[in-house]
Amino acid sequence: MGICEGTAELHTGAKIPLIALGTASLNENEEEIKAAVATALQVGYRHFDTASAYNSERSLGQALNQAFQNGVVKREEIFVTTKLWNNHHDDPVSALKTSLENLHLEYVDLYLIHWPVKLRKEAPIFHFKEEDFLPVDIKSTWQGMERCAELGLTKAIGLSNFSSKKIEDVLSYAKIPPAVDQVEMHPMWQQKKLREFCNKHNIHVSAWSPLGAPNTRWGSNTLIENPVIQEIGQKHGKTRAQVMLR
Repeated sequence: MGICEGTAELHTGAKIPLIALGTASLNENEEEIKAAVATALQVGYRHFDTASAYNSERSLGQALNQAFQNGVVKREEIFVTTKLWNNHHDDPVSALKTSLENLHLEYVDLYLIHWPVKLRKEAPIFHFKEEDFLPVDIKSTWQGMERCAELGLTKAIGLSNFSSKKIEDVLSYAKIPPAVDQVEMHPMWQQKKLREFCNKHNIHVSAWSPLGAPNTRWGSNTLIENPVIQEIGQKHGKTRAQVMLR
């Protein structure tokens, strides 16, 4: 089995590819994103992760639609994840419709609440200040997410960067339970407690930055260059990235 071929079944019955191409670190460069997506499709990637905050939805959508038109893949063979940003908690439906317009898609496969925090509409994507934060009503936000699913705008809904306690709160009122919680997870932060909790509640845990996000503004090369990781790879004839993903 190739590294991009494994899947997990969500509680919706949909199968989510375990390996995705994330687009947060592509520096908002349109041509770079398109080239990365085209190459990813060629080597077998079928899951693409984006977010309104990444400013990569439009380029990703253009690249995917070009692939659809050229017969490289069909829409139903691709799994697309995008996310609700912190200043759109009041209207997830409108936010997702904007994302779909950017992506040139009729639906996404997974829509996540990016963070359990709320920001002022005018707050910048990054470098926000304390006064930019507002009280957040996740119950109201989740009801909006459920409406997205009911309207057919997304096949599944979920969370990102939510702790076990926050997920438990969502489960107490959710009509549609979250299918996924996407969190930072790698060999140095294995999220054992969270994984146990989510497994108990049939919630798939997805990792962001599983390689430690080397060469990005939010990560470092510390993990990928860890001598223990390198030693394990040499022992088993695997790359450092393969060791970390396993």
